[in-house]
Amino acid sequence: MPAAGMTISIRTRRDVVIVDPERFLASAREAFRELNGLPEDSAVEEISDVFDAVHALLDRFGRLVPDAAPTMVGYGGPRPGERVLDRPDGLSPAGELEHIVLDDPRPLQDYGCFLPEDPFALPANVVGDGEAP
Repeated sequence: MPAAGMTISIRTRRDVVIVDPERFLASAREAFRELNGLPEDSAVEEISDVFDAVHALLDRFGRLVPDAAPTMVGYGGPRPGERVLDRPDGLSPAGELEHIVLDDPRPLQDYGCFLPEDPFALPANVVGDGEAP
């Protein structure tokens, strides 16, 4: 039952596989240019590694593969090792999971600038996805 002060935490995992590094970097550089209104070839130095590229795509689109439908994992989903090779961004969606946790003792906001060591860890005695602790 919902209650005032209840914390709802959603821990999400979205996996993608880089199938074409050049297309991946080009897509991230384009996203960076669009987001910042920069001319062609101005993002090569700014987006030089995977972390830069991921941040650029997340900043621009909110997801690495915003146009991809949710990918089922397990029965009914793609077979293990099966990849999408023809996406213009060089990425192959590789599954999504969400875990709902109720009553985490402290929401992230309450940590201020000093987040816990592992903000994705499940605290002891917390109910997740309908399971009792």
